Amino acid sequence: MQESNRWAVVTQIVWTVAGLLVIAAAAMFIVERTHGRNRNVEFPTPYQAVLLSNGSVYFGKLAGYGGPHPVLTEVYYIVSQTNPETKQVSNILVKRGKELHQPDRMYLSPNQILFVEPVGPGSKVAELIQQSKTSQ
Repeated sequence: MQESNRWAVVTQIVWTVAGLLVIAAAAMFIVERTHGRNRNVEFPTPYQAVLLSNGSVYFGKLAGYGGPHPVLTEVYYIVSQTNPETKQVSNILVKRGKELHQPDRMYLSPNQILFVEPVGPGSKVAELIQQSKTSQ
C-alpha cells in the first residue's frame, strides 16, 4: 500500500509540473503575440512601396508599420498615360499634394496593407523621386 501511495504522489507532482509548464508556455505566447503586434518595423531604405488591398501602390517613407497607425509621408504614385497616336504607354511618377486638398501624408489602415517592400536606392522609382525633389 505504501508503494502505491508513493507512486500516486510522484504522479501528482509530475502532472502539476506539466500543468505549470503548459500555463507558463501559454502566458509567454500571449505576451509575445500581444507585444509583437505593436512592434514597428524598421526599413533599410529611405522609401518603401506599399500595396493596398484595393490594388493601389504608393511609394514613400513609411513609419509605424507593424503598429496600429502606419503613416506614409513623401507619397508618390504612378500614373500610366497612353499616347493616342502611337498607343505607347508611359509611366509617370506623381507626388501627392497637388490634389485639391493638398495632402502631405497618408494614414493607412493596417488591415488594408497587403505588403510592403523597400524601394532599392538604385531603382528607377528612387531615381525619379530624387529627380522630383531636386526640381522643386
